[in-house]
Amino acid sequence: MNPNPAPTRPISILIAGLGGEGGGVLTQWLVELATRAGYPAQSTSIPGVAQRTGATTYYVEVHPQPSSKLEGRRPVLGLAPVPGEVDLFVASELLEAARHVQSGLISPERTLLISSTHRSLTTAERMEPGDGRVDGAHLLDLLQRFSRRCIAFDMNTIAREAGTVPSAVMFGALAAANVLPFARDTWESVVRDSGRGVEASLRGFARAWEAAQTTAPTPTPALSAPESGPSSPSAATRNAPEVDAFPDQVRNLIAAGLERVTDFQDADYGRQYLERLSRIHEIERGIDPDGQHGFALTGETARFLALWMAFDDIVRVARLKCSATRFARVRTEVRAADEDLVHIVDLFKPGIPEIAGLLPASIAAWLKRVDTRRRAAGKPALELALHLRTSSVLGFSALRLIAGLRGLRRKGTRFAEEQRLIQQWLAHIEQCARESWACAHEVALCARLIKGYGATNERGKTNLLHILEHLAAAPFPAGEKASLIRRAREAALADEAGNALDGVLSGSGAPPRPVRPQPVIWHPGTRRRA
Repeated sequence: MNPNPAPTRPISILIAGLGGEGGGVLTQWLVELATRAGYPAQSTSIPGVAQRTGATTYYVEVHPQPSSKLEGRRPVLGLAPVPGEVDLFVASELLEAARHVQSGLISPERTLLISSTHRSLTTAERMEPGDGRVDGAHLLDLLQRFSRRCIAFDMNTIAREAGTVPSAVMFGALAAANVLPFARDTWESVVRDSGRGVEASLRGFARAWEAAQTTAPTPTPALSAPESGPSSPSAATRNAPEVDAFPDQVRNLIAAGLERVTDFQDADYGRQYLERLSRIHEIERGIDPDGQHGFALTGETARFLALWMAFDDIVRVARLKCSATRFARVRTEVRAADEDLVHIVDLFKPGIPEIAGLLPASIAAWLKRVDTRRRAAGKPALELALHLRTSSVLGFSALRLIAGLRGLRRKGTRFAEEQRLIQQWLAHIEQCARESWACAHEVALCARLIKGYGATNERGKTNLLHILEHLAAAPFPAGEKASLIRRAREAALADEAGNALDGVLSGSGAPPRPVRPQPVIWHPGTRRRA
């Protein structure tokens, strides 16, 4: 009897990704790799429902012996993974990897787990009014504890820098795991013979191979930054004399805010930003001259003031849509070659509030009354549904025309309303600063409630004003007031319906938010036939 019998159990490989990431191609490459080397292999798949939406799962089994050693026998390979029986698992997204760990498919005694550390936020995470993201460090700890070995790195960044798709990066990581008995040149030959995007795929393969050699996971899940202005201040702005007047701890943040606000409107608007911020900084220096809090009051005010002053309106949206950086980003995302034509169609649905925001008060008030009467009568709101081909001369010119209306913004009702609310928020910061630094800091953080557009933006403003009027301006002791404001802010961010916020308000003796009137619409019934 042979004391060391050859292994007969198939090598099981489970692949998890998102739609549109090339999971099907990756599966074909694995089967082709094994077949080319003479090893029996089989794959099955459960694709997602659509591109970039549903999760895609692929399962591959490879017999550990080549067909030449089976003496004509054909192994029976499985069609689906068995919990605890997966040898090699790879996922293109961190939460997707954790989901398969939760399902019980991954075994701490058997499974070598490879995962990307980047995050693609779920719908539930995006719907949270506050920060609804799952803690990435906790997910990585979960993967390490429930796998035999964990290899984690940012596959998304490698794929983007190499100009390829995540499947090529995952293929390189699988090769570097050294579980399958194939040499590196055999893996690369499969990619080379695929015939399309070969050079980019090989670059992604090579970088993933190198990254997988370092088994320590990167504990910072990467998220794509939104296209909403400069992400870091330029050297000219950072070294401007007006910015140099602020402490080192907040100088970069203030420079980035100044650049964002100036880009939104003009240089005068940027100076107004600095003037408003200087008042808060002078107050903070008076109550905390030694900077024991790291000038966090000035820093948080600078952050949220810049975001609020550069509010989203149709002019800003048009400028972002027709910017050169946006066209370059789209070409990169679709991996278009220099000779490829890329057509972009944007969907717009501006309503009366967006249009009225650029108009003088008298005209805007008339339009809003018309819209209110329509809603009260049960009719749909007045909206313009537009499909604009931004990549065409006509569509691009239309966007540039709207973007050129920046000069009318100061005369519009939206601009005046935003400035009034900003001044009210800043006034409460100054007032609370006379009581305590903590109280003023909590009021500054309340500007987190202002986000989004439409109903979301209006709801945030309503919640903010209610907190300012009934908590920040109330005669509570300083320590108690700071705690109440913090609890109210966290409740408003945690519950979109506002029930948690109303509970905090009622518990403090403050009145709950007023109930918004909703029209009752009666629909005629249908006669029943006898």
